[in-house]
Amino acid sequence: MEKKTKNIHSLHELIRSRWSTRSFSDKPIELTKLNSIMEAARWAPSAYNEQPWRFIVGEKGTEVYNHILESLVEWNQLWAVNAPVLVLNIAKQLFTHNNTPNDTYKYDLGQAVAFMIIEAMNQGVVSHQMSGFDSDMAEKSLNISQGYHAVSVTAFGYQGHKDMLTEDFAQLELKPRERKNFDTIVIRGKFND
Repeated sequence: MEKKTKNIHSLHELIRSRWSTRSFSDKPIELTKLNSIMEAARWAPSAYNEQPWRFIVGEKGTEVYNHILESLVEWNQLWAVNAPVLVLNIAKQLFTHNNTPNDTYKYDLGQAVAFMIIEAMNQGVVSHQMSGFDSDMAEKSLNISQGYHAVSVTAFGYQGHKDMLTEDFAQLELKPRERKNFDTIVIRGKFND
């Protein structure tokens, strides 16, 4: 399944074709592909090269997967249960070199996750990122160390058929992608929102 985009400038195919599916096949992701996706995160830039990110990988049928799934809000659980891999994206909140707050830990983690998403596309794997989860529950059930924060969850898998979804989710799956106007987000001059 592909969603059409209305971009006005040329884009790399992996960026142009990326979208957040809710329909996952039950086919497992091969370990070599999953490892390549995770490896991509290692090469993301970060402030002071801190690399504050950590990724708890839950594969379907494991206790880790179940803990991550249970931390999702009900709306996300309804479709994410079909994804063969759920990843809890966490990051260290303090710099290692001076133990002061790292104000960019979420930004750095976001870059690493974006690298994962693009590599997933390269591997033929689709994804959906979620902020709708209980971070406290996830941190407690997965024994996350103090000083680390669970920021988001990403579902990975192969594209499933829209018929696997409820009618509400199927409509979302077919809805065209929308983006803000280019001139709204790109400002050449003083900020004037």
